[in-house]
Amino acid sequence: MTYLEFEKPLADLEGKAEELRVLARKGEGVDLEKEAAGLDRKAEEMLRDLYKQLDPWRKTQVARHPERPHCRDYIAGLFSEYTPLAGDRAFGEDHAVMGGLARFRDAPCVIIGHEKGNDTKSRITHNFGMARPEGYRKAIRLMDIADRFRLPVITLVDTPGAYPGKGAEERGQSEAIARSTEKCLQIGVPLISVVIGEGGSGGAVAFATANRIAMLEHSIYSVISPEGCASILWKDAEKMREAANALRLTAQDLKKLDVIDRIIPEPMGGAQRAPAEAIAAVGDVIAEMLAEFDGKKRTEIIKDRRQKFLNMGSKALA
Repeated sequence: MTYLEFEKPLADLEGKAEELRVLARKGEGVDLEKEAAGLDRKAEEMLRDLYKQLDPWRKTQVARHPERPHCRDYIAGLFSEYTPLAGDRAFGEDHAVMGGLARFRDAPCVIIGHEKGNDTKSRITHNFGMARPEGYRKAIRLMDIADRFRLPVITLVDTPGAYPGKGAEERGQSEAIARSTEKCLQIGVPLISVVIGEGGSGGAVAFATANRIAMLEHSIYSVISPEGCASILWKDAEKMREAANALRLTAQDLKKLDVIDRIIPEPMGGAQRAPAEAIAAVGDVIAEMLAEFDGKKRTEIIKDRRQKFLNMGSKALA
């Protein structure tokens, strides 16, 4: 288990409990198992207290936890007969974006998502989930296929933002993001989006301009990262805590603002502590949101999505 900065006291407790269990297995103490069990109870209470009221910066840290389930894990856990489709038919393949045809609970669909990778090699391969123009153009191609064959689209958002490199800009990064967002608004099939980790800037909006948007309890969704915001406003990236508070990037704030529709509860301690449980919860919510569009006509689905975004900004936080 990788522990976050604010979880260090918890790491000490759980580490001591594990040491006692190792000694008990070696037969070096009769009552060591009982002591370890006592430490486990204390650790559980501490975990509950730590996660009871996370501030926005701590939620940002949890959303970025390297052991949270990623797009690949959700596809493996929720979808069957997944057939990946590669390339944008113009430049090349972008491994930061996964996508293809699949079945969700036996119903055919198109799945698209950002993949960050889970170790050094895979993170480099997937560019840490930062898509290039060809990734967004691949998503447009997949949404066109979904629209043509009347298949619902499910998107899984987990990106710090679109890749800002020189090559990406030369190939039309902003135009590709805009076209992907436009395509989200045009398709006449249900589009369901779930923010499973970070939802950063236009790179996230390009997949999440959806009929229904859900966020995991400790995920974030924002126009800019707290560090980026702090650098611009205060010329000091160390003021990321103040920036996180000001950005209103948590699922709880965004639900109050009607930017998102659902908050998906996470296991105690975050999705990284019980990935299978978190994945199952996401699957249940996706099924419920898709069911809202059963029997709806193409024009009704497009109007529903358009109205959702026209209504944004009508609410404010006190």
